[in-house]
Amino acid sequence: MDKAHLYEPHAPLTGWRGWFQAHVREFVYGGMDGAVTTFAVVAGSVGAGLSTTTVIILGIANLIADGFSMAVGAFLAQKTDRESYEKHKQKEYWEVEHLPEIEREEIREIYRKKGFTGSALEHAVETICSDKDRWVDEMMKYELELEPVTESPWSVGLVTFIAFNTVGAVPLIVYVAPGMLPETVNPFWAACSLTGLAFLGIGWMKSRINHTPLIRSASETLFLGAAAASLAYFAGFYLESLLN
Repeated sequence: MDKAHLYEPHAPLTGWRGWFQAHVREFVYGGMDGAVTTFAVVAGSVGAGLSTTTVIILGIANLIADGFSMAVGAFLAQKTDRESYEKHKQKEYWEVEHLPEIEREEIREIYRKKGFTGSALEHAVETICSDKDRWVDEMMKYELELEPVTESPWSVGLVTFIAFNTVGAVPLIVYVAPGMLPETVNPFWAACSLTGLAFLGIGWMKSRINHTPLIRSASETLFLGAAAASLAYFAGFYLESLLN
């Protein structure tokens, strides 16, 4: 059986699926941060014995403020990475134009380290240096170890904000819509259950993008979320008892 096809790279997705694939990392970490911080606000408020109205107000205020702050941070980080890449790329073009022999020798050294020798080495150097764009791309990738930044800072910030607010709203659902629960069910424990499922879902997505075992990734995410909520709950409980 010919297995060569098993190792061929898959064609990139297009349309909205391709867009989501390119931004899944921002969705995972934005959603994770949203769930953790909002659930921590809910847990701290419940621990302090605050009213349901106060829990809703603090939770929604956290979603809007922290979500915007995280989106701005993601936008600026992406913008900075893109500008840094372009700055270094322009510098490489200048060096290729004005210092060709030095840059050619650097290409030769790069491919010598890859195992090229003799005529094969010289052929590789000649092929790469015959095209200025290819020459610069090789220098960017193998000398500076920089990859092109393709995603728009605006889309990165937008996905981060959407993920933060979408997943971060999960702990608040039972407080905003209390009628969805039977009277015998404690809304805080219902929020814990829903948020736990959100953590597991984020863990599953994280395992896909990081290529790590599903159980380990989901467990880590659930543990970190539970730890943050526990700290917030007991902090709220302690401060409430200390101040009253």
